[in-house]
Parts: sequence; C-alpha cells; structure tokens
Amino acid sequence: MEHCFVYITAKDKRQAKSIGKTLVRERLAACANIIEKIHSFYWWEGKLQENAEALLIVKTRKTLVKKLVTRVKKLHSYSCPCVVALPITEGNPDFLNWISAETR
Repeated sequence: MEHCFVYITAKDKRQAKSIGKTLVRERLAACANIIEKIHSFYWWEGKLQENAEALLIVKTRKTLVKKLVTRVKKLHSYSCPCVVALPITEGNPDFLNWISAETR
C-alpha cells in the first residue's frame, strides 16, 4: 500500500487544527501535524502577497488523497487552498502499517 504526506497551508493555527482534527476523525488521515507559524510569499490575483500562515502535514494512504483534497476544499476558507501530496518512498514498516490501519 502506498502512503504519502499531504502538505496543506491554512490561514492560521485555528483553521489548521479544525481541518486536521476533521481529517483524522473522518479517518482520511492517520495523523495531522501543525507548524503554527510559517511566513509565506506568493502571487495571488496579480499581486505579490506576504502573510503568516500555519502549515498542516497529514499522513495518509495514496488512495485517499482525492477524497482528502475534496474534504479540505470544503473546510478551507481559501478559494484555492494549497493541498499537495508528497509520496513516502521508504520508512519504518511499523509506522506505515499504522497509517494503513488508522485510515479508511
């Protein structure tokens, strides 16, 4: 079974906690980690933006990514949230099995 990390930016810690908790509760993710403060630069609507955001990293199965993306888009305040999956190519087999066991 293939696993991945999903990298999600949120407007703040509160939103990241809400999204992360929902994804874990609904078994779309086995775990969610939040990095409370990141500083982001990005282009949006033709202007260079600079904002504080929170970073959410969730662990899941590759087969759940489409459902997870759809769910995040419903929960997120951004019209185009950053939700990208990064493959896990190797790791602790016990941990990877745990991800499989805790997601549906």
